[in-house]
Amino acid sequence: MTQKPPIALVAGASGITGSYLAEHLASLGWTVHGLARKPPAHLPGVQPLAADLLDPAGLKSKLNGIQPTHVFITTWLRQSSEAENCRVNGEMVENLLTAVSDAPDLQGVSLVTGGKHYFGSFDEMGKYGVTSPFREEQPRKEGLNFYYTQEDILFRHAQQRGFFWNVHRPVTIIGFAPGNAMNMATTLATYATICKETGRPFVFPGNPLQHRAVYDVVDARLLARQIAWAAVTPQAKNQAFNVANGDLFRWDWMWQQIADYFQLEVAPYPGHATPLVEQMKDAGPIWESIVEKHGLKTCKVEEIAPWWHTDADLSRPFESFMDLSKSRNLGFTDFKKSNTAFFDVFDRLRSEKIIP
Repeated sequence: MTQKPPIALVAGASGITGSYLAEHLASLGWTVHGLARKPPAHLPGVQPLAADLLDPAGLKSKLNGIQPTHVFITTWLRQSSEAENCRVNGEMVENLLTAVSDAPDLQGVSLVTGGKHYFGSFDEMGKYGVTSPFREEQPRKEGLNFYYTQEDILFRHAQQRGFFWNVHRPVTIIGFAPGNAMNMATTLATYATICKETGRPFVFPGNPLQHRAVYDVVDARLLARQIAWAAVTPQAKNQAFNVANGDLFRWDWMWQQIADYFQLEVAPYPGHATPLVEQMKDAGPIWESIVEKHGLKTCKVEEIAPWWHTDADLSRPFESFMDLSKSRNLGFTDFKKSNTAFFDVFDRLRSEKIIP
């Protein structure tokens, strides 16, 4: 008898992680439902599902008849404080797991969080000490952290219902997802384009520590492969995993790589941070003129370049990189060279007429 393909419910299918994951699972033969408030309709093999995780009744209604074998949670909503982050993002996980409580064949739920598990929330980043490389067994930090809230809700449901869980902890994700609030590659491509068009110096905007610190990132395609691998690997059940490309770099080197791609000169580092939020205060009208000049897709600069998030990544007061031995030891050995991860996104942005 032919075994039926697994059925995935991917919450956050419009985001940088969820879109790549949904497409990857579909390519593996899974039946995939891509859930978002505005789900993408262009992902091959993915059935879009419009629903709001903060509307329990509406969510339950939209999921009627959908009986996933695996649920993947790849979404979050930024709030004005960490207390609100905990409340709102915890509520989304609670509502989703409650909505699938009668799915008879549910085997596992995967949650994507991130590096703030190791270095604290936006409000308290680095306050309680940071030890790198990050290892999965490191204890939680003090203070509020919505990742911990989400994990605890997941663990409780898993214990009550008997499904397995996975948690994945990327730090900086590199992928094509214009409009995503955590998109460094598109932000830096936009910054480089503006510098090239206006003659502004292409200066590394982060602090001196990050300029020379060891750093790593993860390609969204590799992250999708790890999530899918863990979901079907028995020894990966009930485990949290770090994930990164597998190489390390320093930003003074990577900045030259990005400059070479855009045919820019690297400006001398001034010895202090020059945040993009400040540098790009006038980016709106500049971007409009670039769009018109080059016949690009019409979009506002703030829709493709979340300056604040890249500033947060490049102003950390500590070195941050992952230990990957846990997943490697269990058989996940995928690798991606990080400069080519950036280049792949830049190429896609050009082919989609988002940058010239």
